[in-house]
Amino acid sequence: MSLIASLVDGAYALARPLIHKMDGENAHNLTLDALEKIPAARTPLTSDVLATKVAGLHFPNPVGLAPGFDKDARVAHVMPHFGFGYVEVGTLTPLPQEGNPRPRLFRLVEDQAVINRMGFNNGGQAAALGRIAALRAKGLAVPLGINIGANKDAANRIDDYAKGTAAMAHLADYLTVNISSPNTPGLRALQDRASLEELLDAVNGAQADVAGTVPKPVFLKVAPDLEPADIEDIVAVAQSRHLAAIIISNTTIERPALASSHANEGGGLSGAPLRHLALQRLKDFRRASGGEIPLIAAGGIAHADHAWDRICAGASLIQIYSAMVYEGPALAHRIAKGLEYRAKQHGFANIADAVGSKA
Repeated sequence: MSLIASLVDGAYALARPLIHKMDGENAHNLTLDALEKIPAARTPLTSDVLATKVAGLHFPNPVGLAPGFDKDARVAHVMPHFGFGYVEVGTLTPLPQEGNPRPRLFRLVEDQAVINRMGFNNGGQAAALGRIAALRAKGLAVPLGINIGANKDAANRIDDYAKGTAAMAHLADYLTVNISSPNTPGLRALQDRASLEELLDAVNGAQADVAGTVPKPVFLKVAPDLEPADIEDIVAVAQSRHLAAIIISNTTIERPALASSHANEGGGLSGAPLRHLALQRLKDFRRASGGEIPLIAAGGIAHADHAWDRICAGASLIQIYSAMVYEGPALAHRIAKGLEYRAKQHGFANIADAVGSKA
């Protein structure tokens, strides 16, 4: 772990009780303000065991920062200090939007969980373009994904995804089409087969229309709240439209038994209570796809054991966010080193060899 990461992680551990007394969104914004002042990381955490290739991209290690942490691409250059092997920024929409009324972010400390109903609050794609271009010019230590969404009041949401693709793809190592947030009314309807076909055709067409650029890999982020028929349809469309990967999953609208007083807040639930549902959906997508499309696991991953379970169940990469609220910013480093240890322990020369080993 870098000296910077050790210092920040130690400071966070000391300050966590105070931070957790603050409004969650205010605390997050202060965190971004502090991280923005840290110099860019130059050397990623990697090894012969951890380095892997997905969708033609080289990942120094399989632990990624999930979108939502760095919505406006302010601190992507810093996150490899903390062990991240790739970073996904966003969700970014064509036009800036405030999102839903505050308060809209709640810590469920007793449940090691978070509920959010942010509503794609972000400064818009145009504002992010300059920051991402500057990061590109200086050099990024790890792959950068850009997560795109539609504005809440868009007349045609599919057009918004096409616009986002045209605007952002040239700066991304990969592009994520996010149709899984529960906080934009009607957005998850784009997971229906006919709508998804139209959407991905528009995204692919938008890339083809940008002259002089090589199309970037397109990932699709889905919800965990799906029926078996939904999963079969999504996999069929993903294969027919040559998607590079599927990310499983976003937050859930389900409410298992929760101890926190915030349990009944509206929005998407993430963190520990999502763990088993997200793992099951990963297994479902692995079964439906027969291992023919790369899968990326998110949801409830807070320890190397959780990450190892996802790898063995069929995930080529993982993403974390909510667990950092409770475990600190160096969680990615601990998970990556834990994966390296477990791969060696089970006789795998490379983490890719373990993917789907228990599927």
